[in-house]
Amino acid sequence: MEKDRFYEDLSLILSRTHKVSIVIGLLLLFLVFFCWKVQILDHKKYWTLAEANRTRESVIIAPRGLITDRNDIILAENTASFKASIIRENCRDYDWSLAEVGRLLEIAPGDLTARINKYESLPLFRPIVVKDNLDLKDVSRIESRRLELPELIVETDPRRYYLFGNMAAHVIGYMQELSALELKNEAYPERSLGDMVGRTGVERQYESILVGTDGRRLEIVDSQGRSRGETSRSEPTPGRDIQLTLDFDLQRKATQLLEGKEGAIIVLNPRSGEVLALASFPTYDPNKFITRFSPQEWMELINREDHPLENRAIRGLYAPGSIFKMTMALGALNAGVITEQTTFFCAGAVNFYGRPFNCWQRGGHGALTLTEAIQRSCNVYFYNVGRRMGIDRIAESAELLGFGERTGIDLPGEKEGLVPTPEWSRSVRKTDWYAGETISVAIGQGPLVVTPLQVAVQVAILANRGRGVVPHLLMSSSLSQGRTSGPAPGDAAAEKVRAEFFETVIRGMWKSVNEEGTGRGAKVDSFDVCGKTGSTQLISRERAEKLGKQIKTHSWFAGFAPRDNPQVVVTVLVEYGGMGGATAAPLAKELFSLFREKHD
Repeated sequence: MEKDRFYEDLSLILSRTHKVSIVIGLLLLFLVFFCWKVQILDHKKYWTLAEANRTRESVIIAPRGLITDRNDIILAENTASFKASIIRENCRDYDWSLAEVGRLLEIAPGDLTARINKYESLPLFRPIVVKDNLDLKDVSRIESRRLELPELIVETDPRRYYLFGNMAAHVIGYMQELSALELKNEAYPERSLGDMVGRTGVERQYESILVGTDGRRLEIVDSQGRSRGETSRSEPTPGRDIQLTLDFDLQRKATQLLEGKEGAIIVLNPRSGEVLALASFPTYDPNKFITRFSPQEWMELINREDHPLENRAIRGLYAPGSIFKMTMALGALNAGVITEQTTFFCAGAVNFYGRPFNCWQRGGHGALTLTEAIQRSCNVYFYNVGRRMGIDRIAESAELLGFGERTGIDLPGEKEGLVPTPEWSRSVRKTDWYAGETISVAIGQGPLVVTPLQVAVQVAILANRGRGVVPHLLMSSSLSQGRTSGPAPGDAAAEKVRAEFFETVIRGMWKSVNEEGTGRGAKVDSFDVCGKTGSTQLISRERAEKLGKQIKTHSWFAGFAPRDNPQVVVTVLVEYGGMGGATAAPLAKELFSLFREKHD
């Protein structure tokens, strides 16, 4: 009996021992797995953390390529700059460190915290830039407290600098930091959080050319984060320089002429498509974007009513007004609905479809031929031309001269404008096209909208007697990332339009400037300027009189010179500038005169 009890007690012990053995075995198995994970799977992670205790890798920023004008005048370069960075791993008391760094560098606590939180995904040993463009006073204060604040270091890197501030800002563009989302989407492979990239203009268009390859520096640091010497170093490879087609003198003049106004100026070589000047106003200083300004400053800038960041030359959409009469004249001649001698009588107004359409000259122009109608910019003449052509042939003529499509300039964000058709009206407006709308389009009003650059291309096609042209800003075609294939805007014009029709339109443009026409403000002695003015009404005369408001107009001039063997195209748009002959034409004259002086 006693023996049986003895074996029962031993069985209980053996059962419990077996269970304990299983638990211990599982724990040992987990421990083995954990060690295997640490030493095999995650060895790189812990090796990096261990190495960071005695070494630190830092990036040596590669200098960005220079941007110059056609005569090698530097427009964008790199200057030596100091920046303050914080290494979170070296913070003994994180909150105290932030308070001290903010006080030392005069950064608001909220801004400093937001700045660091933006890069919280980076390893703790990676420096985070908290303030750049330091002056000597800032550097001295940081260096004097190195022992007290080992987490705060001074770094150097090449900083982008635009020598002439806001001049050509919309062409050159500006730079900003990469966002985490862009890196996540792999929009910029091989780049890191905090890197600066081109956002607009040629800085963005030619980012892959301008950017270099960063170097790396590995250095030994002590427990206070102080460098004790380098162990390895790879030098950065600078980005490649690019040369633009811009002419510094013409660009500066265009910028000065637009000072205090809103509008755009384009100076173009009609034979090569080289853009000699492209100015949009109001403008901005791209240097301000380099200093990592606050979100509040950014919102204030983009919400300004005058939209200084908008490149009006390629993105502004405007009714072309009487500038469009050149397209109407060429299209009507080509369609055979008029000849050079076709005459219409202008009494100051004409009735179509039960409503009056006014000429800008209240007393009328009398009987006019085509070249005289271009010379005097007679609305009534082109109302009649528009009624004969119809909207479909007007649209074909506009598209033949490059309207309704992007010009292909090597700048991001170009808009294509709109050439209205009955199909467009039905699909977009959900209404039929009305004949009265055709009359308005005939003088460049109604839903027809174009960019100033498209107007410049139209004039270049006329000057070339039908040969198309692609405007571009990069001097070397081998580096171009703009339009590289397909026909240029207007290429079909030379094949579809007879040469004498171009001469007829050009004759009218020449008379406009040189025989007391509406463009006489652009006349330059012995330079044979050919051009056309335009005044785009933003509100009709009838509606303005009814509402008791003043008629506001945009002021246009577009032309080329000389008449034979043309060398330059000038297009001027001044928003709310009044009559084209009074405002835009004199500005164009300044540019024609300067071009002639430079090439005499």
